[in-house]
Amino acid sequence: MIFWFFLIKQKEQLSAQVNTSRIAVCKETKPHACYLLFLLAFMNSKTALIIGATGLTGAECLRLLLQSDNYNKVIALVRKPLEISHPKLLPLVVDFENLEQYAPQIKADDIYCAIGTTIAKAGSQQAFKKVDYEIPLKVAQLALQNGAKKFILVSSMGANAKSGIFYSRVKGELEEAIKKLNYLSFIIFRPSLLLGNRKEKRTGEAIGRWMSEKLSFLFSGPLKKYKGTPVDVLAKAMLKAAMQNINGVRIIENEEIFILAEQ
Repeated sequence: MIFWFFLIKQKEQLSAQVNTSRIAVCKETKPHACYLLFLLAFMNSKTALIIGATGLTGAECLRLLLQSDNYNKVIALVRKPLEISHPKLLPLVVDFENLEQYAPQIKADDIYCAIGTTIAKAGSQQAFKKVDYEIPLKVAQLALQNGAKKFILVSSMGANAKSGIFYSRVKGELEEAIKKLNYLSFIIFRPSLLLGNRKEKRTGEAIGRWMSEKLSFLFSGPLKKYKGTPVDVLAKAMLKAAMQNINGVRIIENEEIFILAEQ
C-alpha cells in the first residue's frame, strides 16, 4: 500500500516530464525515478481507438485523448489523413465500405464512437443508416474480436429502437445491437442538441443553437433535460466515464453528462 502511494506521488511530480520525453527524463533523474517512469508507462499502456475524429464531438474527444495520461496510443479511423499530428496519434486511413480488411489494426482497449451524419448530408435514409449504424456496429464487432473491453458511444436523446422517428430509431437500433455484443463495459451517452463550432452548415442545428444560447432561461425546471450539450462538456464526460469501473451497460442522459463532466 505504501509502495502504491509513493508511486502515485512520483507520477504527480514527474507527469509533465513523462509526457514530453521519458528518455530525456531518465538521463536527468536518479535511477529509481527512471525505473518508476517506465513502470508508470507500463501501467498507462492502454490504447484508445476513435471513429468520427473529424466531427464536432470527435475532434474534441480526440484532443482530450491525446492529452490524457491514461493512454499511450490513440488510433483514429479516418477516411483521409488528419491535419494534426501527435506522438501518441496513429491515424488509420480506411475504406469504411471494407472494414474487414483492416481488422487486425482495429485493436484497442477502449473504443470511442462519435461518428454521425444527417439524412440531408448523407442523401438518403439508407446512406444515413450506413454511417450511423452499420459502420459503428462493424467497428464494435471487429474491436471486440481483437480484445476491446470498453465501448463508449455518442448516441442521442430520445434514442429508441421502436421510435416512429427514423433518426431516433436508428440510434436506438445501434444501442441494442451493441448491447448484444456483450462488451465488458458499454457506456451510452444521450446528449441533446450538440453545441460547438461546426465546419459544415446545418440550418436546424444553427436555429437550435441560437435558442439554447439566447433563450437559455427557457431550459430550466422540467425542460432542463433538453438543454443543449456543448461538445467540450460531452467529450470531458466521455473520458471521465471511461476511467470509471463501469461493468455492463450504462446509459448517461443529458442532465447527467453535465454532472459527470464537473466531477
